[in-house]
Amino acid sequence: MNDALTLVIDIGKSHAKLLMVDAQGSVVERHGRDNASVPSPLGYPALDVHGLEDWMAQTLRASTHTARCRRAIASTHGAALVALGDEGLAWAPVDYEFDGLAQHPLLAQAFDAAADGFAQTLSPDLPAGLNAARQLCYVQNLHPEAWRRTRCLLPYAQYWAWRLCGERASEVSSLGCHTHLWRPQEGGFSALAQAKGWSALFAPLRSAWEVLGTVSPDIAEAWGLPAHCQVHVGVHDSNACLARYLDASADQASALTVVSSGTWTVLMAPGAPTASLQAERDMLANVDVLGRATPTARFMGGREFAALLDGAAPDAGTLADVQTLVDSGTLATPSFAEHGGPFMGRQGQIMRGGQPLAEALPASQRAALAALYCAQTTAWLVDRLWDGVDLSRTVVLEGPLAHNPLYLALLQALLPQARCLASHDAMEGTARGAWLLSRWGSSVVSELAPLQAARVSGLQAYHARWLAALSV
Repeated sequence: MNDALTLVIDIGKSHAKLLMVDAQGSVVERHGRDNASVPSPLGYPALDVHGLEDWMAQTLRASTHTARCRRAIASTHGAALVALGDEGLAWAPVDYEFDGLAQHPLLAQAFDAAADGFAQTLSPDLPAGLNAARQLCYVQNLHPEAWRRTRCLLPYAQYWAWRLCGERASEVSSLGCHTHLWRPQEGGFSALAQAKGWSALFAPLRSAWEVLGTVSPDIAEAWGLPAHCQVHVGVHDSNACLARYLDASADQASALTVVSSGTWTVLMAPGAPTASLQAERDMLANVDVLGRATPTARFMGGREFAALLDGAAPDAGTLADVQTLVDSGTLATPSFAEHGGPFMGRQGQIMRGGQPLAEALPASQRAALAALYCAQTTAWLVDRLWDGVDLSRTVVLEGPLAHNPLYLALLQALLPQARCLASHDAMEGTARGAWLLSRWGSSVVSELAPLQAARVSGLQAYHARWLAALSV
């Protein structure tokens, strides 16, 4: 049907979106909502699944386009699991920024001792609940009554698929997202997941693009979706973004890095050596939708950008502002977010002449420094992922940073030997990737624009001083 639409449910850590996309890939309608944790009955911060569902149902019921949706697929952030009981949720899904084991050092030590090593899982030890296995350990040990209600575990994207159609599935891109639950090089559950009985609770594996079922009658009525709307398995958001470029990654003449930006800036390098991954730098292997280990590095770029902006407009900075920062030796040294990244545990500072800067920078310089800092961190991680590999480099930018001209020009200047490209797709990379997975096998042309390097006198020497300040 030429008028058929695909409903893409795109749930990030800070924002959730609903998009209706036609067969040509154009967005017919979109809606957004801020996304934050809510208190759970057990006292921990939980994912707001009920609030999100109410918003989705109200939004879709009010739309004249909902009846045209013939497909639906969800793309969600990682480090999120949902437990089902005999009737709906067994317990509220834990927000990954909650550190459930922090007040129980003996339990935390036991967990660390039982977990598979980095060589097996390629999943570094991360703070709070960013290793999703820590969430399971917390509930299993500290809320045993809730745990006894658990009949099935689902990754977050597959929870929404289940909610839509009533069928249960798991999917590798979420299971392999720094969870400690998966061994990506073996394609199976970790020894920890098996020993704790968790692996037996996960729903059967299905591919992200598969049709899991059609919407259930109650959802069709409550949401206004047609009864024949097909529901796909769904995907981890960064891997949705990567899925668009998997064919390109097969080209061994180029070292491809896809940079998916948002709350997290995630760099995925299909084909890069896993031997170069450094757990202490929050480098890991994600698992792509085909089940392959994908070397990955990341930092909380959206949070850090906002912290450095300190209220300034994201696009307020200019090249003249960058030149002023470079000439004055004004550096932003990491980290400006609490969780994850290559420099976790360090306190971010704005430095000048080796000393913390006492006065506040003007708004335009704050915006320029934010762009510069994120470009420096991105460039450093690209170099780490492909360290020792003698191939020409291609870097593709997706998400909000792909629309920040200053960041893009600075990144190309900091990676002079690489070919940097920005996605000018009107649709976000995660949502576009999810839409593509709902018609997997169809050819889709990516709209990528080459970048022009910023001309900033002394930038390379400035970057060298930044690296020296990090002692890397």
